[in-house]
Amino acid sequence: MTTSLSSANSKERKFPLEYTRNFGIAAHIDAGKTTTSERILFYTGVVHKMGEVHEGTAVTDWMEQERERGITITAAAVSCGWRTKEGPFAGIDQRLNIIDTPGHVDFTAEVERSLRVLDGAIAVFCAVAGVQPQSETVWRQMNKYHVPRIAYINKMDRTGADFFRAVEDIRKKLRGNAHPLFIPIGSGETFKGLVDLVKNVAYVYDEEDPRGMKYDTVGIPEDLKADTQKYREELIEAIADYDDVIAEKYLGGEELSEDEIRIAIRKATISMNFIGVIPGSSFKNKGVQMVLDAVVHYLPSPLDLPPMKAFTDDGQTEIGITPDDNAKVCGLCFKLWADPFVGQLVFFRVYRGILRKGDALYNPRNRKTERISRLILLKAMDREEVDAAYSGDICAVIGPKDIITGDTLCTRDEDIILEPPSFPEPVISMAIEPNSKADQEKMSIGLQRLSAEDPTFRVSSNPETNQTLISGMGELHLDIIVDRLKREFKVEAKSGKPQISYRETITSEARGIGKFVRQSGGRGQYGHAEIILEPNPGKGQEVLNEIVGGVIPKEYIKPTTDGILEAANNGTVAGYPVIDFKARIVFGSYHEVDSNEMAFKMAGIFAFKEAMKNCGPILLEPIMKVEVVTPEEYQGDIMGDLNRRRGQIQNMETRNGVCTIDAMVPLQTMFGYATDVRSLSKGRASYTMEPNNFEQVPANLLKEIVETASRAPART
Repeated sequence: MTTSLSSANSKERKFPLEYTRNFGIAAHIDAGKTTTSERILFYTGVVHKMGEVHEGTAVTDWMEQERERGITITAAAVSCGWRTKEGPFAGIDQRLNIIDTPGHVDFTAEVERSLRVLDGAIAVFCAVAGVQPQSETVWRQMNKYHVPRIAYINKMDRTGADFFRAVEDIRKKLRGNAHPLFIPIGSGETFKGLVDLVKNVAYVYDEEDPRGMKYDTVGIPEDLKADTQKYREELIEAIADYDDVIAEKYLGGEELSEDEIRIAIRKATISMNFIGVIPGSSFKNKGVQMVLDAVVHYLPSPLDLPPMKAFTDDGQTEIGITPDDNAKVCGLCFKLWADPFVGQLVFFRVYRGILRKGDALYNPRNRKTERISRLILLKAMDREEVDAAYSGDICAVIGPKDIITGDTLCTRDEDIILEPPSFPEPVISMAIEPNSKADQEKMSIGLQRLSAEDPTFRVSSNPETNQTLISGMGELHLDIIVDRLKREFKVEAKSGKPQISYRETITSEARGIGKFVRQSGGRGQYGHAEIILEPNPGKGQEVLNEIVGGVIPKEYIKPTTDGILEAANNGTVAGYPVIDFKARIVFGSYHEVDSNEMAFKMAGIFAFKEAMKNCGPILLEPIMKVEVVTPEEYQGDIMGDLNRRRGQIQNMETRNGVCTIDAMVPLQTMFGYATDVRSLSKGRASYTMEPNNFEQVPANLLKEIVETASRAPART
């Protein structure tokens, strides 16, 4: 950690890279992410009145649906500034780019794409509930994108809050090397401040100031001295592994300075092997300033991270992109948003160079040039127009037309592709039709825009029945889509009953021969391919070229592969996509004159269809990981109901009269569960649900599903 300025900085920029923090706030639903974001905006001076989720006044929850339902649906980006009073960064203005992400699993795409472009994160946990299922999902996503993080244990003012149990939860359930940086003074109604383990002092909030602006620095309370000593030693011991100076002094029994400890915590955090933990209560305005200081002290700047992976146009050569204002511009489009005032906004992370208003950038995916007509810094729904965005900045651009999530924009002479975020496949579909002919065109435009914004939302149509199908991550996801169609695109539409996205797979090995021969005078068609199809559990679709002796020329291997993958879109059991198979192209033949790419593509399709019939094909259904939180008295009724839904109870835990039930339940039985769980518990239970895996459909249901599929419109 240094305050000397890097040569990667342009002289024009106000906030050097060293003083820039791009971080997200992510957690389980209802852990308090949005309330924490609102407090950050207040303490950094972006807003002068704190918004509240329960009042529908949160700045980052600006969509009508978010304010009505009290949930976050879309990730909101906000830029603000903070100045810490201590440590090597003391008195230096820092630029904080924050993204508040949704907690509900139906909007997991928002979390995926946000974490892909962030340098660090605050993982928020509830002090009463500890680590919850969606916390685990978000944690896995952070690990996937190598995002260093600090943990914030929120809701310390709640009855039953237990900071140290929550820290232990992070260690056990998430396998995180978590250590307190502060410990709480009191809990529940008695929570009044924090003890700083780095400075060895206590902060007690002034109860006369409900906004939490005033707190006194005092000596450590007598009853907390032993705990402070214990947790401080554990903290220093943990960070000694990542800093030789600390290790030497610690083993020699020498006193450590505050800055030495901070530098070591920063190194350990950036290494992804250490998580500092801070207690607080965002709702009661306690602890948020300490979280902001920790962001500056311990989360990385763009310069602290390894180079971002990129690939050259051929996809074979990997190169590293490092932040540097003086290099050619290159960045990633990570989100699209249809703004009612300015048209399409493209959220953009500048990884290298300076992006200026009026620049023309190259998109390697479609080989088109896009002009940047306007550049905007975001403050949720407020906009600040700027002339340039620098390395490490997160901004929105207006102008690009032909853009999808995950596109790279760079200079034409570079032609490189940054690694895009990856998204889960939709698990649920339903038919939708407009109420009138006049709404048909508006609905098409609306669905097209919404699917461009959201990579987990798909639209398909069947030309025979003229039926439109929409697919997404859950009932709530599709419900919000239909609601947005009505409000934003003024489309009145009827939606059918949700349908499940089943999958098919194979259980044994078989050979398939595909021959496509057509002779109709003059030049004919000839393609011949033979494949061996075998199970590939958990590894997706693989096609291997094992042709020897050139029996199929090299230029026909790709069309054959394309044919195999196209055939896998419609399996032989009920026409659903086939997953987890390996197809080896082992033999074939060609004709000097009649062979072409189309003939070999058809040969690949025929070979796959024949092989699959003999591979013991089975139908798979999505299994959901369900967590129900209920008062103890309704536990028996809710467990009985889950068993009736073919659910398997995995775990059950009771804390302070509240029971948490974890179960694996087939999605097919979970429609309408929100209403049922409310009636079973008189409105007092809540649940979360996320896709977990696919399992074989029971034999007694298979016939019904196959018959339904045969009557349904074809999937495209």
